Amino acid sequence: MSYFAAAVVREKGGWTAAELSLRGATDVDEVAERLRDVGPDADVSLLFVEADDTYLVILRLDEGEDLRIFGSDSAFAEESRLGALLVGDLNASVTGLEDTEEAPAPTATDDDDEQPALDPEADPVGEADLLADLGIPAQQLLALCAHEGMMPADVTAEVCQVLGCVDDVEELREV
Repeated sequence: MSYFAAAVVREKGGWTAAELSLRGATDVDEVAERLRDVGPDADVSLLFVEADDTYLVILRLDEGEDLRIFGSDSAFAEESRLGALLVGDLNASVTGLEDTEEAPAPTATDDDDEQPALDPEADPVGEADLLADLGIPAQQLLALCAHEGMMPADVTAEVCQVLGCVDDVEELREV
């Protein structure tokens, strides 16, 4: 299973991004440790893991502590070792849905018609509200993940656009 993992950390100077290797990681705590190493003094650290143009996992650390995880589909845990490592221990239900407001529609382009998309029938797991204080409420994150034609890379780009670091993440993809 191929994957792309981009760490995005916010320190005093703003957001920076770095590609992160998950090769050899034995558990999600080791992945969190690798994320901590990207920005040891970061107040917020995010890791976007996109797998096979199908699955998205977002990990978050605040000041290097309190790991929070969201996965676009619980099936990822059954599909690969990486999925089991990242989302295998999460409950099948999504948390953080207290907000009942309608989420804004995702801004997908029509160019994505021929590409595989996140499954609208997916079973998201973890904490959907992990980006709420950064401008992406739980309902909007879930809508992005379920929107037909949106690939994991598109969801990551939408989130990073809100954060103000989309160019940094896109540069990583081009390397």
